[in-house]
Amino acid sequence: MAEKPFFRQLLQASAVGINLVLSTFVGLAIGYGLDSLFHSSPWLTIIFLILGIIAGFRELLRMAKKQDNGSDTKNT
Repeated sequence: MAEKPFFRQLLQASAVGINLVLSTFVGLAIGYGLDSLFHSSPWLTIIFLILGIIAGFRELLRMAKKQDNGSDTKNT
């Protein structure tokens, strides 16, 4: 199997960082919005921020596992 082009690898590497940051900010925004709606500050902001961070790392691990599976098939 041919190696992936440099720009495709660069795009995949940058997507990891973008996904991590975006999921964190989305969790923060949802929590902040719900806190302002229900006047429960800061609890929902903290909870959704943590959920956003967890979602970001989960996606990071999923992408790393996908990349690792691709390299295993290339070596055999």
